Order: sequence, then structure tokens, then C-alpha cells
Amino acid sequence: MSKFTKEMVDSYANKLLFNLTGEENQMVLDEFEVIDKTIDLINKIDGIDKLEPMTHALDDFVVDLRDDISEESIELKDVLRNAGATEGREIEVPKVVE
Repeated sequence: MSKFTKEMVDSYANKLLFNLTGEENQMVLDEFEVIDKTIDLINKIDGIDKLEPMTHALDDFVVDLRDDISEESIELKDVLRNAGATEGREIEVPKVVE
């Protein structure tokens, strides 16, 4: 497998619309080196290529879904009465994005 290079990291960063400093680029390269070494260790495990990939960590993973039963909703006037500021049928919330 080919190793990641400074140019490859810069190219991928540019495609993701951000620029890396030289220090950040080196940090990414160092992280990829750790990942590569870990993958190399895993690949050295005898018989690893014969194992079937897991879809979940637990073999007996079962999801029991509840029945979809329609229930009565809270009256709109009660919802609005418990809300702070309202405007017509809408509840005003604080702005969180500039």
C-alpha cells in the first residue's frame, strides 16, 4: 500500500475546502502512520482473511419495535399556554445561529 504524502493530504484538504498549515499537515501524516501500523498488525493475524465481517458487536442483536398506536395529542392551546413567547400558532425560540 502506498503511504500518504504531504501533497495528498493538502489535496484532500483543499477538496474539503480548508487549508492546513505545515504543522497540521504533519499531524495528519503522523496519525495516518499510526493507522497504517495498526492495519498492518491486524493483517498479520493468522486467518483474518477467512473471517466474515461483523454487522453488529452482539450476535444476538434483536430490535423489538413497539406497536405504532395512535394516541390523542395535547391540545394546541395547552401547548401554547405552557410555552414562553409565542407568535400565533408558533413558539418563539432563541436564535442559535448567526
